[in-house]
Amino acid sequence: MSGTVLITGCNRGLGLEFAYQYARDGWQVHACARDLVHAEDLQALEARFPDLVHLHTLDVNKDGQIKALDRVLGDETIDLLINNAGYYGPKGVCFGKVERELWRQVLETNTLSPLMMTQAFYPRVATSRLKTVVFMSSKVGSISDNQSGGGYYYRSSKTALNQVVKSLAIDLSGAGIKVVALHPGWVQTDMGGENALITPEQSVSAMRQLLQGLTLEQSGAFLNYEGTVIDW
Repeated sequence: MSGTVLITGCNRGLGLEFAYQYARDGWQVHACARDLVHAEDLQALEARFPDLVHLHTLDVNKDGQIKALDRVLGDETIDLLINNAGYYGPKGVCFGKVERELWRQVLETNTLSPLMMTQAFYPRVATSRLKTVVFMSSKVGSISDNQSGGGYYYRSSKTALNQVVKSLAIDLSGAGIKVVALHPGWVQTDMGGENALITPEQSVSAMRQLLQGLTLEQSGAFLNYEGTVIDW
């Protein structure tokens, strides 16, 4: 089964792997990145699948660019919207060192922008066949799982994102749209580091299998990449 997917943050890591796997399997892939000029791996992917991979410059924090992308897509429907773009912010920030502007930047990218993306492309998803919106969350956003403290910027942005997902699942249920927050696992990316447990290929393959069988009853859930429910 193939369709059309729109993915943010495709210049590397999970976004790039999502784009590759969907293109490999015959999907139309709209792959977005802030800076296409230096996204060499993404350019190579487009060259490999010229009829399937379509590159778009997109900074998810800029509403003008979101609107411009919407215009470029014409009358195309989006079966699957993957809000993958994210920003960890400065690492090792402890209590007493929190800065308002840095925190705001993380919240902007991880919480506000995914909702703005969904608002903009909702009509395309609503008229599609698969009707699925994915938000890349993180287990560190789980309040009950927090046993080590710290991580104020990133933790809070993902906790807030999970609440957005829950509300969206309720608000969009009438249109039959499935909305889910996914924890990709501890992945060997720039954010996860080289000591992480799984590769982007393993993470994305598992998440794609999960999404293929996702039901409306699961909409609004916070799921591990393997499909198990994560406590809020």
